[in-house]
Amino acid sequence: MTAVRSERERSDASALGTGSDPEALLDIRNLSMRFHVGRGFLGMGARMTVNAVSDVNLTVRRGETLGLVGESGCGKTTLGRCILRAYKPTSGELRYRREDGAVVDLATLGTRQLRPYRRQIRTVFQDPNSSLNPRMTLLQIVGEPLLANDLARGDELRERVAEGLRLVGLRPEYMRRYPHAFSGGERQRIGIARALITGPRLVVADEAVSALDVSVRSQILNLLDDLQEQLGLTYVFVSHDLSVIQHLCSRVAVMYLGRIVEEATTDDLFERPRHPYTETLLRALPLPDPRLRGSRKRIPLRGEVPDPASPPAGCTFHPRCPYAQERCDTEEPALLPLRSRRTARCHYADTLDLEGVVAD
Repeated sequence: MTAVRSERERSDASALGTGSDPEALLDIRNLSMRFHVGRGFLGMGARMTVNAVSDVNLTVRRGETLGLVGESGCGKTTLGRCILRAYKPTSGELRYRREDGAVVDLATLGTRQLRPYRRQIRTVFQDPNSSLNPRMTLLQIVGEPLLANDLARGDELRERVAEGLRLVGLRPEYMRRYPHAFSGGERQRIGIARALITGPRLVVADEAVSALDVSVRSQILNLLDDLQEQLGLTYVFVSHDLSVIQHLCSRVAVMYLGRIVEEATTDDLFERPRHPYTETLLRALPLPDPRLRGSRKRIPLRGEVPDPASPPAGCTFHPRCPYAQERCDTEEPALLPLRSRRTARCHYADTLDLEGVVAD
């Protein structure tokens, strides 16, 4: 009787109904991730709290590619790891829609309860050199998730690994080789095959092309695009490179110091940014036409990224913002809804005339 009641309580705690947006695969609500670290020599001093992710609200819809962009240290990778449940969020919800339509809060699940969702939410790592075990063959690397999730063994496993390699443009006879026999682009294809081998619905790609040569990046981006259309995948693509985001993503969320400061469709964000930080990122993009390089005004950011353990009062971007006014020093802006289903965390998002870039 106790076991039955315990199972029912776990089911009630995880099934949260059908949710409000039928197209939402993942609904992130008020998500925060805090780390407690020591200060001083060897971390032995007084402890401090680092707010890596603060009160993030995002919706990832089925079949789309959502880009998370920002400079190093903005919290985008931490948010991606929370989605994967590599980190257990300090607070907030990760409302994941199952195939039967029920919604589960992944943030509250324990290790055993998370196991069925590990094969549905997968990741592609940044560095293909360090993410592949040099002592394992492709058969072992790509087939490991099948063994870990009890999905296939023996001949069936080999057949599925061969199909996974074909899917990413590699020959099945390569499965007996080791990672050192492949180029950087081929290694990343191996990492993609490993991520897709369990048939996931959501893939988190963390800087998936930043470690690759420029000549190879477009091949991997096109492969990810083709696989999304072929398999019906949903992507969360983490990157600091806006040119990559523009190529692959349908919607973009810009992060600064652990918060979402702007969210919009890719076309809207590039044509007319609504937050000064977004404008600064866009102005850093190189112009392919040399005749246009003198036509764009550059406004360099002042100062450095603030300490996330001691963020500035008011708007966290105001010490570096060229448009900051007195109100920005003391009053924290909310993430305000704007027209065209976009949001911006700026007091003057409706009045500033910010400069975008022309779409390719």
